[in-house]
Amino acid sequence: QVQLVESGGGLVQTGGSLRLSCATSGRPFSSSPLGWFRQAPEKEREFVATINGFGSTMYADSVKGRFTISIDNTKNTVYLQMNSLKPEDTAVYYCAAKSYGAISSDRSHYNYWGQGTQVTVSS
Repeated sequence: QVQLVESGGGLVQTGGSLRLSCATSGRPFSSSPLGWFRQAPEKEREFVATINGFGSTMYADSVKGRFTISIDNTKNTVYLQMNSLKPEDTAVYYCAAKSYGAISSDRSHYNYWGQGTQVTVSS
């Protein structure tokens, strides 16, 4: 059974930083893509970043240059380093896993989801 457990959310001021972690277990292929998505109140869940076990990455335009996704294959954990945070980054952030295949920004391609962690950026 695939499990994804996020941590690291919280309240931060504009311009601040947070690092989210997602501990994974049970994935059949350790190199398959992991991604971060976020959902603000009354908005659709949107893509943030994704990475596979070989280090290939993709970012949403809105976070390029500010967020960095990374993976520790020895710990089966994916991270999202978020710098220069803005109020519009406020959302519940979800970790997601694909069973196999290439990295993707399409949330329908992800089979497994964590419970989410709240990130709030105050102005």
